[in-house]
Amino acid sequence: MASSSPSSSSAVKRLSNLSNHLSPTNSNPLVKVSAQVSQALSTGLPVVALESTIISHGMPYPQNLETAKEVEAIVRDNGAIPATIAVLDGVPCIGLNLEQLERLARMGKSAQKTARRDIAYVVATKRNGATTVSATMFFAAMVGIPVFVTGGIGGVHRHGEHTMDISSDLTELGRTPVAVVSAGVKSILDIPRTLEYLETQGVCVAAYKTNEFPAFFTETSGCKVPCRLDSPEECAQLIDANRKLNLGNGVLIAVPIAKEYSASGSLIESAIQQALTEAREKNITGNAETPFLLARVNEITGGASLASNIALVKNNAAIGAKISVALAQLLK
Repeated sequence: MASSSPSSSSAVKRLSNLSNHLSPTNSNPLVKVSAQVSQALSTGLPVVALESTIISHGMPYPQNLETAKEVEAIVRDNGAIPATIAVLDGVPCIGLNLEQLERLARMGKSAQKTARRDIAYVVATKRNGATTVSATMFFAAMVGIPVFVTGGIGGVHRHGEHTMDISSDLTELGRTPVAVVSAGVKSILDIPRTLEYLETQGVCVAAYKTNEFPAFFTETSGCKVPCRLDSPEECAQLIDANRKLNLGNGVLIAVPIAKEYSASGSLIESAIQQALTEAREKNITGNAETPFLLARVNEITGGASLASNIALVKNNAAIGAKISVALAQLLK
């Protein structure tokens, strides 16, 4: 039997890489992938997953719709296909059209905030669900989207050593091979303990063009990171290595907010402490706590924190799209 030529062998390897890393793996009849996203994945084009809780719970209508459209446009302008994920009438949708985006934006908080634990219930009862980081990662991995952009991930809540209030985002990062591009951890949380928990979960935490873990609204947190990445290509190489090694977990790429949008650390911390006190007095806990805290911090800071939030999401979208493009090129 004639042996295969080096060129045909390398071609097969490239096709295998594309199949393993970028092609849709979902054949689940419960999940609907948009035609554009499906075609992009099947042809090895870069795709970026986007969550939907920021649309429903992050800001009021119509600002939420405009922000969602702008973020998707930024992803496209940087060479990738956006895939906003949500559950509509019990159907998990990967890639929303404009009509679906507007519907979700108008729903606002009447859409159920949906983490991994809530997926089966929301689907079974045919409800509308806005996906958090953990649920978005789950669906992205299901269909083969390797890069996901968000504002900031959840983490260990302050006083979490007593309450055991730890976001499912962290355990999802420990078991789902999707790269998450975020501005670090929301600064309303306990950042040092969150990083310790991520280490326990075996999650590679990298910072983009800095040696310090960003604190969402501000560029620095005082916590060093174990690795630094200085370009989309370096990020793509890390993601590729993590997946080829079958480590089975995600990668967190923390991107600091741009200097011009960075809020005063003392101003934000003062607002957070006030909001935390109010949350305890009102007995606001569980998945209602983070939206309450973010809304109150925004009110206390006169809208400065929301402006920073929107700016950092857009910045993350641009960088995440570039990473997705670099990864697609690496696998060709």
